[in-house]
Amino acid sequence: MKYYLGVDIGSATAKIVLLGSLDSEDSIVDYEIKETGPDGNKTARELIDNVLSRQKLSLKDIKEIVVTGYGRIRVDFSHNSKTEISCHAKGIYFLFPKVRTVIDIGGQDSKVIKVGKNGTVLDFVMNDKCAAGTGRFLEVMSKVLQVSLKDFGDIHLKAPDYVEITNICTVFAESEIITLISEGVSKEKIIKGINYSVAKRALSLAKRVGIEEEVVISGGVAKNMGVVKALEELIGVEIKVPSEPQIMGALGAALFAKEISQ
Repeated sequence: MKYYLGVDIGSATAKIVLLGSLDSEDSIVDYEIKETGPDGNKTARELIDNVLSRQKLSLKDIKEIVVTGYGRIRVDFSHNSKTEISCHAKGIYFLFPKVRTVIDIGGQDSKVIKVGKNGTVLDFVMNDKCAAGTGRFLEVMSKVLQVSLKDFGDIHLKAPDYVEITNICTVFAESEIITLISEGVSKEKIIKGINYSVAKRALSLAKRVGIEEEVVISGGVAKNMGVVKALEELIGVEIKVPSEPQIMGALGAALFAKEISQ
């Protein structure tokens, strides 16, 4: 078995994937996710140590390491890096070879990637200037409502309808939600409205590159099934969700590591 490491240091979370290759068959051997914190390089090293320790391996067993993400330029343990756009496309294509549109909603940014054959990037659009439509937006609203973000999906699916959140700016949306609460609007309606607000932001990005099936969603927000269902309704197609949507960039980096080493 040959081993390769992919590391994705995002602004909110760091992810690592250990890829194993045997007789041209590649598989995810192990992975780990952790908040990036103030020192992404240190966090990434901790993740590498944890995964290698669990698998009873050392760095000598790793053929190649590729780093991607927001913090890739600051690492001191790898000479190879790839853009997060190319890594997300490659990682998702590995699991969903029919993918043509990737919607990635992370902690601090969101992006939509148009994918061609073999996982190549044909086009993409990214929002990294505003927290609206990202995981950060959901976190802020979760605190305002005093409802765990983990419950947003279940609440969305049970709520019969929703109230429209008209403000796209996080600060103004927060004030709007406080007003809705004071007016007696149920938290269930508000949460469903928040999920739709995030989905609509993602849809506006997707329209700029064109939406073509198969559509796959990744990033931490993909764990919120309320946002996924809202997107499905708005787009009108089924959206695939990886079993662990946060590690797609790291998986793509690990696959690049294999290519580089050959």
